[in-house]
Amino acid sequence: MVYLNYNNLDGETQERLLSKSKQEIELQFGKDLKSYAIENGLDYGELLNEEAIRNLYNYKFTFSM
Repeated sequence: MVYLNYNNLDGETQERLLSKSKQEIELQFGKDLKSYAIENGLDYGELLNEEAIRNLYNYKFTFSM
Protein backbone atom coordinates (compact mmCIF):
# COMPACT_ATOMS: atom_id res chain seq x y z
CA MET A 1 0.00 0.00 0.00
CA VAL A 2 1.28 3.46 -0.92
CA TYR A 3 0.37 6.36 1.34
CA LEU A 4 0.20 9.77 -0.32
CA ASN A 5 -0.69 13.22 0.86
CA TYR A 6 -3.42 14.52 -1.45
CA ASN A 7 -1.85 18.00 -1.41
CA ASN A 8 1.52 16.68 -2.63
CA LEU A 9 0.97 15.03 -6.00
CA ASP A 10 3.60 17.07 -7.81
CA GLY A 11 6.00 15.85 -10.48
CA GLU A 12 8.64 14.87 -7.95
CA THR A 13 6.24 12.52 -6.17
CA GLN A 14 5.15 11.00 -9.46
CA GLU A 15 8.78 10.44 -10.49
CA ARG A 16 9.51 8.80 -7.11
CA LEU A 17 6.59 6.40 -7.61
CA LEU A 18 7.69 5.59 -11.16
CA SER A 19 11.27 5.01 -9.99
CA LYS A 20 10.08 2.64 -7.27
CA SER A 21 7.95 0.78 -9.79
CA LYS A 22 10.92 0.47 -12.19
CA GLN A 23 13.05 -1.03 -9.43
CA GLU A 24 10.37 -3.59 -8.61
CA ILE A 25 9.93 -4.58 -12.26
CA GLU A 26 13.68 -4.82 -12.81
CA LEU A 27 14.10 -7.08 -9.76
CA GLN A 28 11.23 -9.35 -10.77
CA PHE A 29 11.47 -9.45 -14.55
CA GLY A 30 14.77 -7.79 -15.50
CA LYS A 31 16.39 -10.79 -17.19
CA ASP A 32 13.23 -11.70 -19.09
CA LEU A 33 12.72 -8.11 -20.28
CA LYS A 34 16.33 -7.82 -21.44
CA SER A 35 16.16 -11.04 -23.43
CA TYR A 36 12.79 -10.01 -24.91
CA ALA A 37 14.18 -6.61 -25.88
CA ILE A 38 17.22 -8.19 -27.56
CA GLU A 39 15.18 -10.80 -29.42
CA ASN A 40 12.74 -8.22 -30.76
CA GLY A 41 15.14 -5.32 -31.32
CA LEU A 42 13.48 -3.09 -28.72
CA ASP A 43 14.94 -0.45 -26.43
CA TYR A 44 15.24 -1.96 -22.94
CA GLY A 45 14.81 1.39 -21.16
CA GLU A 46 11.60 2.16 -23.02
CA LEU A 47 10.26 -1.33 -22.40
CA LEU A 48 11.09 -1.05 -18.70
CA ASN A 49 9.37 2.33 -18.51
CA GLU A 50 6.18 0.96 -20.12
CA GLU A 51 6.09 -2.01 -17.74
CA ALA A 52 6.70 0.27 -14.74
CA ILE A 53 3.73 2.44 -15.75
CA ARG A 54 1.55 -0.66 -16.06
CA ASN A 55 2.78 -1.80 -12.66
CA LEU A 56 1.53 1.44 -11.09
CA TYR A 57 -2.04 0.32 -11.82
CA ASN A 58 -1.50 -2.60 -9.41
CA TYR A 59 -0.63 -0.34 -6.47
CA LYS A 60 -3.18 0.37 -3.79
CA PHE A 61 -3.09 4.05 -2.87
CA THR A 62 -4.29 5.63 0.34
CA PHE A 63 -4.70 9.40 0.31
CA SER A 64 -4.71 11.66 3.31
CA MET A 65 -6.15 15.15 3.15
